[in-house]
This record gives sequence, structure tokens and C-alpha cells, in this order.
Amino acid sequence: MTRLVRTTATALSALTVAGALAGCGGGDAEAAQTLTVYSAQHESLVRTMLEGFTDETGIALEFRDANDAELANQIVQEGDASPADVFLTENSPSIDVLDRDGLLAPLDQATLDQVGAQYRPSSGNWTGFAARSTVLVYNPAQLPQDQLPASILDLANPEWQGRIGIAAGGADFQAIVAGVLALRGEEATRAWLEGLQRNANVYPSNSAVMVAADEGEIDAGVMYHYYFYRDRAENGLKSDDAELHFFRNSDPGAFLSVSGAGVLASSDQPEEAQQLVAYLTSPEAQQRLAESTALEYAVGNGVPSAQALPPLGELQAPQVDPGSLDQQRVTELMQDVGLL
Repeated sequence: MTRLVRTTATALSALTVAGALAGCGGGDAEAAQTLTVYSAQHESLVRTMLEGFTDETGIALEFRDANDAELANQIVQEGDASPADVFLTENSPSIDVLDRDGLLAPLDQATLDQVGAQYRPSSGNWTGFAARSTVLVYNPAQLPQDQLPASILDLANPEWQGRIGIAAGGADFQAIVAGVLALRGEEATRAWLEGLQRNANVYPSNSAVMVAADEGEIDAGVMYHYYFYRDRAENGLKSDDAELHFFRNSDPGAFLSVSGAGVLASSDQPEEAQQLVAYLTSPEAQQRLAESTALEYAVGNGVPSAQALPPLGELQAPQVDPGSLDQQRVTELMQDVGLL
């Protein structure tokens, strides 16, 4: 089993390498190594995917867990003095901020080749290791299937006033906005956000959006697919009266967000950090993702996702370079229209 040590976002525990490796199959504790991983992805998913890494490599892992923006900002502030070796994000805009600032090292080509080209940026400095699809969760008792919007952009129209929900403050929704911006440009994105500011009820989370749709508080809401599938797999208490609509047809509402993994250029263990990202995108780790309760999409070549999910190839997602998502401009636009 991989030795996993969780720390807060503000301070790492005062752990010795020997302590981190006690009981580990990595050999002499004094000679073994520890990678520091800043991770914004769900803890359970990352730990599941990295199961066995330490046994296989002798490299222990120490985690600093927080959200995407918090960790990205911390790495920027730390600069070359950052203790981070690897950065894992839930959505890709935050890791792309580091890429644009020159804080990431190029990934080994063999690692990049393990993942479909559409799930990694053209820079080659980080890669996706999981994906989630934008969806519309809706209440069919209030919104019949033949009245579903053809595009996510339609939700800005006057007829949707008071009928939809969004989690505007969350990284998930902001990544979706970044997808709209990359696909439709600033003018169309601003008009869409202005319409949402008039029409949408704002909730604190995707789960809250789903519950509101399920209970009929709203007709529909924007979120990612896996909240629905996880709830249905557990007990359906938050989703039993709701359904999902996949926009498809290369609509911005079919945007696929990827979770990113990159090696910090400042890492003093670059080879070991490269090993970690290679392991995360390997068929073995991708298969663990597919078999997990996370119900996010595997993006490794040749690895099918969980059977409960519509196949990736059927989602008809728009083609977006994950490295083209502009988080800073999204924040500015959402602030301008009053959604943040």
C-alpha cells in the first residue's frame, strides 16, 4: 500500500522521512524519498489511483490538500521555494495558471502518450488524469423532455428566469464558464453570464443544485455528471426525482473538464515526480479510477470508464485545448456581471 500523509493547506506536518516511511516497503528509510503533492482533487479518488505507488517505487507521498485556486496561488507565492513536487487539480484552469507562469516542467513524452490528446494541453507541461462532463440536472415533473434547452446558452433567455440553479462560486462552474469563453468568445460569454445573473438561483455547491432540482425548487441546474451518478449508486436520496440532460452536439454545455497533473519546475526530485504523473496516467491507475466509486471519466488510452456512465465517445464534447482556459478573465467577467 502507498503511504499517504495528509496535511493542511497552510502548513506541512513536521514529519521526518523516516517517520513517513515507517512500515513502507521502500527499503532503508534514511535513503528513501518523499514527494510532496499539492492536491485539489477528491482525496479518496487520488489515494485510490495511487494505491501501490510506494510499494512499486519506494517513494513515499506527503499530501497537502486544499482547493484548486488556493493551492495554485500558494505555489505562485512560494515560487522556486515551493516544497511542492507535483500539483494535482480538480479542474484544469488553476494548473494552467502555473503553466503560463513558467512554473511547470515539461512532462515525459511517454507519459503524455498514455492520455488522449484532447485531455492534455498543447504545451505538454501537464496532463489530464480524469474528466467530468457538464450536464443539466432537471425535474421531469416540471420540465418535460421536449422542453429541454437545445444549448446551455439558452439558459440566458428570459423564459428561464427563476427556473435554473448554478453554483457560481465553485471551481466546477467557473471551469464551465472558461469552456464557454474558449468556444464562444468574450462578448457571447458576457451576454450569457448577464442572462444567468438575471435568471439563476445561486447555490453553494453542485450537490445543492441537484437537490434543488430534485425537490422542485428549480426546474433545472448546471453541474457535472458524477454527482448524479454517485448519488444513484449510493441511495438516490438526492436525485431520485431528477434526470440528466447531456447537451452533446459540440455545444458548450457538453464541455469536458479535466483534472490536471503536473511536475513543478522547482522540484528537487524531478525524476521521481515524473514517475508519479506517469503512474497516475498509467492503465493500472486509470483502471482503478474506472472501478472506483468516484464515477468520473478515465482518460487513459484504451481504458473504458465505469459502465454506469455514457461512454466518452457518445458525449460529443466540443474540442477545447485544456490549456486555453482563462481563469483570470472568467473571474473578472463573473465579477463584472455580479455573479461573484
